[in-house]
Parts: sequence; structure tokens; C-alpha cells
Amino acid sequence: MKKAKQGDHVSIEYEGTLESGETVEKSVKTGPVEIEIGAGLMPPGFEQALVGMHEGQVKTISLAPDEAFGDRDETLLHTVKKNVFGKNIRPKPGMVLGITLDKDGQPQKIPCLVTDVQGDDVTIDFNHPLAGKTIDYKLTLKAIK
Repeated sequence: MKKAKQGDHVSIEYEGTLESGETVEKSVKTGPVEIEIGAGLMPPGFEQALVGMHEGQVKTISLAPDEAFGDRDETLLHTVKKNVFGKNIRPKPGMVLGITLDKDGQPQKIPCLVTDVQGDDVTIDFNHPLAGKTIDYKLTLKAIK
């Protein structure tokens, strides 16, 4: 029976839940996802767990933050003025907005979470929403391509 290895293109279904039981990711809505193991499209621990699986196998794993979306980094919290988002946007806590930053002379739009608004000051968080969280995944290897 063929087993998945680094560099293989695979088709998978998965569901990710937090320790509280809350579902945070689910491929059932979109159907099987195709990835190359080791390409870095999924968290490192997620991709490594696929290695050695065979078609049809189901596996449950638990990923600590360093194997999933990383630890929270408080240096990724910033306070900016409301006008950074333009006239028509009224930031409120919980909103995910895009902010354009220059990287190597190229503008890049990066998502941020509004965590607080005090007058004209808006606190934004560039951490991944799942940073600092342990995630349990149920993986199903549908096919090895």
C-alpha cells in the first residue's frame, strides 16, 4: 500500500477544532483540498502528520502553537490613526481590515484585526487569528496523486 511522503501531491479533508471544541477550520465546505506535502501551504505539523498515511486513512493529531500558527507576538500589536483606513471605514473591535504596507519597495495588503478603538486611535493586531492556540485536526487522506 502506497504511503504519502514529502513532495507528494495529496488530496485531503480535514477539520480543525480548539480545545474548547469550537470548529475553526473545515474542508467539508469546500471539498477535498489538494496540497504538496512540504510546500508550506498548511502548518508544519499538519503537513508532517500526512507523511506515512495511506489513501483512506483517518488520523487525529493535536498541534501546539509552534507546530500550527505560532505563538502570539505582542510586537505585532500596533496603534494607528483612524484615517489610515480611509474616510468610509469606521473601525470597530472585531473587524478584520486590510492595511497596505511597503515591503522591499512593493505595496502589500495585509489583514489585521481591530482590537480596540479609543477616539482616533485604533489598536490593530497582525497575529494570525489562531496564533497561540492548540488545534486538534482530524485528517483524512483521500488520494495520493
